[in-house]
Amino acid sequence: MPSVVNADGGIESGSLNDEIVRDGARRMLAAALEAEVNQHIAELASEQDERGHRMVARDGHHRPRTVVRRWSSSPAARPGCRRPRGRG
Repeated sequence: MPSVVNADGGIESGSLNDEIVRDGARRMLAAALEAEVNQHIAELASEQDERGHRMVARDGHHRPRTVVRRWSSSPAARPGCRRPRGRG
């Protein structure tokens, strides 16, 4: 597929449809990761240490990183989750 180099040196390739598909895939992955972390936290919500603190808690988000695929790259942020204390 041909690429177009913009005045600022950036490369523009693909069509608007490609961008819509990429954005949709990015959102689907983010939603799936969010659901997985929420499920994990819910399963372990009742576990507490000897001081009564929850063993597993939401810990913000990991540092955003760039996911590189064969045809493009895109930024991605992954929800964080602390490991239960005393495990792995």
